[in-house]
Amino acid sequence: MWKFEPLLKSTIWGGEKIAPFKGIETEQKQIGESWEISGVSGSESVVANDADKGLTLSGLIDKYGAELLGERNFRKFGNRFPLLIKFIDARQDLSVQVHPDDGIAQRHGMPNGKTEMWYVVDCDRDARLANGFNRAVDPKEYESLVESGEIEKVLNFMPIKPGDVYFIPAGRVHAIGKGSFVAEIQQTSDATYRLYDYHRKDKDGNERELHTALAKEAINFNDTEGNAVEYTAHPDIPVNLVNTPFFTTNLLQIDREVMRDYRENESFVAIIVVEGEADFICGEERLSAHRGETLLIPSSAKGLTIVPKGNLTALETYVK
Repeated sequence: MWKFEPLLKSTIWGGEKIAPFKGIETEQKQIGESWEISGVSGSESVVANDADKGLTLSGLIDKYGAELLGERNFRKFGNRFPLLIKFIDARQDLSVQVHPDDGIAQRHGMPNGKTEMWYVVDCDRDARLANGFNRAVDPKEYESLVESGEIEKVLNFMPIKPGDVYFIPAGRVHAIGKGSFVAEIQQTSDATYRLYDYHRKDKDGNERELHTALAKEAINFNDTEGNAVEYTAHPDIPVNLVNTPFFTTNLLQIDREVMRDYRENESFVAIIVVEGEADFICGEERLSAHRGETLLIPSSAKGLTIVPKGNLTALETYVK
């Protein structure tokens, strides 16, 4: 089992919640994102614990191969980890954006597109986000809506609360609103097309680049299915939130010792702790993790015992 050094990303819209949430001290300001597990080139995670400390994520996969990823995942992805896991703290609204699917991304020289999900960890009382359109949009009106700033009028905005879950397939226009603190699980990709950014300017007085034409190619203009994922929480029983070809994610809310059986997964498992603390036992290895930490469990581990210290809430994700 491994922990990784968080990659803290300062952004023009970032806040000050991530460091205290994770229990770390830093002089860094406006931290919008903490990349928990990343195989993105130039922003690769580094192991933080035990004998493999200092290894990059790709180096870790080079060392353990299919034992870590699972045989099918290793054949498909090689030493490129297939998921990117983040915490996001939005002090201001994020840009309205869309991600390409695998086919479009590959036509533009990228290995894959980006499908993702959000779990709302915390939020301000009036926080909201946008996921999809509130009506079908004619592609011919798209550019005029962007140019006039009226694109917001056709977005599916929803108030949010802790525990809400949103699925964002490639092609769905979306935006995280100010006051939102979310955990994000996505395909490994940094392919983001901004189509509107509120005419904000950076420290040099320049507006951020928009990708109007690229976004138009990627957008599903008939996508009005962006409401929250419906689920019912069950104490000490895993609850499936998202099940896609790209990743499966379950919610764990635990107040007693629980054994997770991974024999049929044939995949690594990442555990993202969003509340509480627990000991995680895999064979002879025992590792503690608390709120804001993420563990990577190898595919060779056929099971995991979780011993919570009080109430634990975590996300469990893998590629099966």
